[in-house]
Amino acid sequence: LVNVLLGEDRNIVTPIAGTTRDPIHSVYKKYGKEFVLVDTAGIRKKAKVEEDLEFYSVMRAIRAVEDADVCILVLDASQGIEAQDLSIFSLAQRRHKGLVILVNKWDLVPNKTTNTLRDYEKGIKARLQPFDDVPVLFISVLEKQRIFDAVEIALEVYENRSRKIKTSELNDVMHELVEMTPPPSVKGRFPKFKYFTQLPAAYPAFACFVNNPNWGRNSYRQYLENQLRKRNTFRGVPMEIFMRLK
Repeated sequence: LVNVLLGEDRNIVTPIAGTTRDPIHSVYKKYGKEFVLVDTAGIRKKAKVEEDLEFYSVMRAIRAVEDADVCILVLDASQGIEAQDLSIFSLAQRRHKGLVILVNKWDLVPNKTTNTLRDYEKGIKARLQPFDDVPVLFISVLEKQRIFDAVEIALEVYENRSRKIKTSELNDVMHELVEMTPPPSVKGRFPKFKYFTQLPAAYPAFACFVNNPNWGRNSYRQYLENQLRKRNTFRGVPMEIFMRLK
């Protein structure tokens, strides 16, 4: 993938697992911007990691995830999304990184019909629950299908991660959401939301000032997040909603 984007054989490609040992950094200029593409070592299941050298390669790959703004998870269309892929996805999500999923080798999937792509994407997102607001792109590196679309989507996700909402607009939206679906009571008492603001973080993080910050039920936080996503574009970006005392 990186070789095709760069137009040169920057990285060694072989069918032998573990060929890439260290993350390889490449400068890439496109759309008037400068990117640093990091091709990490493949992260295999622990049971298959036999060499100490490969173990440290995995550690360096994880560090690359932590340093990145946007992580592109490349899947093999013939294998689908596996448990190890979900672990890597979860790692990037916990670090609040932008996320894009590329399904490679789509040209090799046999007997495709009108609904094949839709059903495949639906199956992937079902396993990503509850955070499934992630772009999924079907590509073929060998056939160079939709390769540059991947860069455009990654850039879109980067911009979504940097999105800021004016405090006045945020309060209008959030108060409307609370009024539309009030939070459930706890021991006969209803929490009262007073004020909302976006925190100065590298990712979308919001503080809800409430009379009882210990109340915050995950189900209601998820409701607020889902509705906030519908009103603002945060596709591909994990967010946090914190309850604080007012």
